[in-house]
Amino acid sequence: MLGLRGVRPGLVVPRPTAMQVRAIGEAVAARRREGGDPCAEIMVPLTATVEELRIVRDEVEQVLTAVAQETSTDVSCPIGTTIELPRAALTTGRIADAAEFFSSGTSDLTQTTWGFSRDDVEAAFFSAYLDKHIFAVSPFETLDRDGVGRLVRLAVTEGRAARPGLQTSVCGEHGGDPDSIHFFHDTGLDYVSCSPFRVPVARLEAGCAALTGQ
Repeated sequence: MLGLRGVRPGLVVPRPTAMQVRAIGEAVAARRREGGDPCAEIMVPLTATVEELRIVRDEVEQVLTAVAQETSTDVSCPIGTTIELPRAALTTGRIADAAEFFSSGTSDLTQTTWGFSRDDVEAAFFSAYLDKHIFAVSPFETLDRDGVGRLVRLAVTEGRAARPGLQTSVCGEHGGDPDSIHFFHDTGLDYVSCSPFRVPVARLEAGCAALTGQ
């Protein structure tokens, strides 16, 4: 995932993006020259508009083309983006024109949809919200299906309508939560990504979801 943690700083200060892409391209070239078959993918975080993604994509492709010419090696990589902002989820039909894959970053999407920072609110008032049954469970632990989940489903539906075969996934803590995994399966995501210690649970629940169909 490219930094500086979002495309707007990357557009203003493009050099770090070019450096990261060059490092990826050179690593791919070195591995291929050694006989390997690397599967590197470049993911642009926090896209809000397709115009942002197109500008970054053009820069990425220019750098990869330069590396390919310098090394005489194919270093092409799929280029995609994260869906972490409500606006991105609502306009995925357009964003899909410039993305070969989506990954819904549900931790940030939860923050931007609910309008609060996890670091600020969990200690401040989440316990009161749970006591008053405003939340049945923290939306950072189990996906808020009615709100955030609806945006994830919309991103998958509209993204694939615009680009059939679009690969979609989810990253973040929800990718290791059993209840959320069943929702992601029903939504049609291709895979989930989670922290290493949650991989066994994620694999078990993904298998159960595939077997039961729900």
